[in-house]
Amino acid sequence: QVQLVESGGGLVQAGDSLRLSCAASGGSFSNYAMGWLRQVPGKERELVAAISSSGGSTTYADSVKGRFTISRDNAKKMVYLQLNSLKSDDTAVYICAAAYFFIGTPRLGDFNYWGQGTQVTVSS
Repeated sequence: QVQLVESGGGLVQAGDSLRLSCAASGGSFSNYAMGWLRQVPGKERELVAAISSSGGSTTYADSVKGRFTISRDNAKKMVYLQLNSLKSDDTAVYICAAAYFFIGTPRLGDFNYWGQGTQVTVSS
């Protein structure tokens, strides 16, 4: 079983950048495909980006393509989300998630483990 802890959220202005980090422990990290989800109160949880276990394949929500980049470092058991050109619509709790022994890039329903999340607030 893997434990996930996110960091890097904060309050920024529109157009700014942030880098979110997710530290994994307790499992064989290279066996997990990873993703970043976001949650806004009153709205459905959204899969923002996902990356395969090797890092060779990534997918993004249309709303963040060209602005966000997901990456991972299997040696450090870390996954990152670089957020550029932030908009007020990006305000949400960002949650790191893991899909055990998943081949390819997972979809929203494929994740088995989730972190507590980190708040990103973008002021316009």
